[in-house]
Amino acid sequence: MTAPPPLDAARADAFADALKAEAIRLGFADCRITSADAIPDAGERLRDWLAAGHHGEMGWMEARADERASPRGLWGDVRSVIMLGMAYTPGHDPLALADVPDRGRISVYAQGQDYHDIVKKALKALARWMVEQAPCALKVFVDTAPVMEKPLAAAAGLGWQGKHSNMVSRGEGSWLFLGSIYTTLDLPPDAPGRDSCGSCDACQRACPTDAFPAPYRLDARRCVSYLTIEHKGPIPEDLRPGIGNRIYGCDDCLAVCPWNKFAEQARAHRAFLPRAELVAPRLGDLLNLDDAGFREMFAGSPIKRIGRNRMVRNAAIAAGNSGDGGFRPALEALLADEDPVVVDAAGWALGRLG
Repeated sequence: MTAPPPLDAARADAFADALKAEAIRLGFADCRITSADAIPDAGERLRDWLAAGHHGEMGWMEARADERASPRGLWGDVRSVIMLGMAYTPGHDPLALADVPDRGRISVYAQGQDYHDIVKKALKALARWMVEQAPCALKVFVDTAPVMEKPLAAAAGLGWQGKHSNMVSRGEGSWLFLGSIYTTLDLPPDAPGRDSCGSCDACQRACPTDAFPAPYRLDARRCVSYLTIEHKGPIPEDLRPGIGNRIYGCDDCLAVCPWNKFAEQARAHRAFLPRAELVAPRLGDLLNLDDAGFREMFAGSPIKRIGRNRMVRNAAIAAGNSGDGGFRPALEALLADEDPVVVDAAGWALGRLG
């Protein structure tokens, strides 16, 4: 079989159109292209954010900051960046459990299958299609690599970074997983996204722990998602009441975005439909989890990465915020836990329950 010829300008346009169609066929909601040099200011903004300590304990952000600052910092041969979004639009109100204190709130993105697996599989399928159509080298990335996904997605035109610092899409609102393909191909770039937040500050007002020192700027050290997922030690006591009954992540700033009214749950990838046991788990069940029970409950979910101890810590804080004295026996049992962070959370919760 004869290899296809290199792309000239005319073929590059046709290739880009076919690429986008193939991406949609593979389950992505959108696919756009930008240049490897499209985010020249992102590195400086990243360094300012790190210097302010807003990354908290996420040392991996700082360790590979130079690679993260621009696509060429990670791979010198890259010429084009293909940014893809996969929708996980919820079919229910993410804020519905706010007033149900005996249930834990899990972020919408973690109620279905692990997005790392689903997005990576689709990216690899699209990469195989690409090398069959045109000779090129490429690399695929989902979340864990030092890639500035959100600035690149905005530069490619998937949407814009909203005041909550996450992506906002005109078609999918705030409910997009991002993936990227770096390639040596020269492809025609799409127009960048235009900031359409206007004067709206709903996301800023919705944050339960005041994690936004300014619009478009997040202090992760105060963010419920960071505290319940990335933070390994005791959660600062002054922030615990604001966590409420959130046990993994937080959707509040995303859920109140007015652009979500254009997102349709029917366009969400089916892999992200929620598992029934993860929609509204009972705090009592979570407080009693051992390691085997945790692994069984959260198999195939991104939640599995935090481990049993962090989940029980989070559930204990939620129980302390519930005002329900019925949790006292389970919390008292946790005072003998092997993990001192769990013991700390249980003791604090018992104090809150009087």
